[in-house]
Amino acid sequence: MNQLFSSTGLKHIIVTDTEKEVDFNVLVQYPTLSEPHIEHIGPYYFQGLKDASIAEGMFPLILISHGNSGSHLIYRSITTELAKNGCIVAMIEHYGNNRNDNHLGESLENLVLRPKHCSLTIDALLSSDFKDSIDNDKIGIIGHSFGGYTALALAGGKPFTKEGDMVDVKKDKRIKTIVLMAPAAAFFMMPHSLCEVDIPIQVFIAEKDEFIPPVFSADTILSKEIHNREKLDIHIIENAGHFAFITPFPEHMNSPQFLPSTDPSGFNRSEFHQSLPHTIKEFLFLHLYEL
Repeated sequence: MNQLFSSTGLKHIIVTDTEKEVDFNVLVQYPTLSEPHIEHIGPYYFQGLKDASIAEGMFPLILISHGNSGSHLIYRSITTELAKNGCIVAMIEHYGNNRNDNHLGESLENLVLRPKHCSLTIDALLSSDFKDSIDNDKIGIIGHSFGGYTALALAGGKPFTKEGDMVDVKKDKRIKTIVLMAPAAAFFMMPHSLCEVDIPIQVFIAEKDEFIPPVFSADTILSKEIHNREKLDIHIIENAGHFAFITPFPEHMNSPQFLPSTDPSGFNRSEFHQSLPHTIKEFLFLHLYEL
C-alpha cells in the first residue's frame, strides 16, 4: 500500500489569492530517493533536502493547517513521518494569521480565507511540478486548534461567528478525510452545522487543554449530525495540554514564558511524538487507500 523512504525533499512555493491580491507561503515535504540530509529552516531542523527530486510514483496529498497566530513549521514529526511513508505534505502559512503577521487575527475575513487558501493550495499543487505525483483521489488535511476549524469547514461544516452569523465557506469535495488536533470546534455549535460532513475524521483531544476545553471539541463533534460515526476515531490524550501536538521545540526555545513549548506537569511531549505521527499515518492510509 505504501513504500518507506529513507529521506524527504523540501520545497518552498508561493500561492497567490488573485481575488484578494495576496501571496502566502507553503512548505512542501515529499518522498525522495536522495541521500538523507538535515535542513535548517528558521529555528528548526528538518529531515530533508531542499529541492530534491521527488521519487517516482503517485502519492496522497496531505495539507497541514496551523493554529491561530502559529507557524507552519512546527509539526515536523508528523510531516516527516508522512513524507517518509509516501505522502506529499503541504504546510500552509496562513495569510494574516501567523506568527509573523497576525493582522487578521480574530476577524471574519480570517474565517473565510483560511479554508479558501487551503483549496487554492490544492489548486496550485495540482498545476505545479508535483501534479504528476499527486493522487487526486487521496487528499486529506490535518488541522491543529484553529486549523481544526479550517479542516471542518473544508469538509462541509457550516461555521457561525460568536454573534450568530454564518461564515461564507465552501466545501472542498476533493478532501477525503481529516485529522483534528485540539480543534476549535465551537464555530460549529449551531444546529446541523456538521450535517454535511460525511468523511472519516480522526480527533485528538487534550485532557487538560486550557484554551479549548473538551466540551468545545469532542463533545461538539459527537453531538452533531455526522453521518459516518463508525468512522469517527476519537482519542483523549491524558494529561495533555493544548500544545502537545506541536513537535518538541529545540532545547534553546523551551521556556515557561514561551507557552507553545509548555505542557502540564508530568506530560512527556517527546515520548508522545514517538507514537502520534504513526497513529495519524495509519488512520489516513486506512481511509485514503480504501477508496
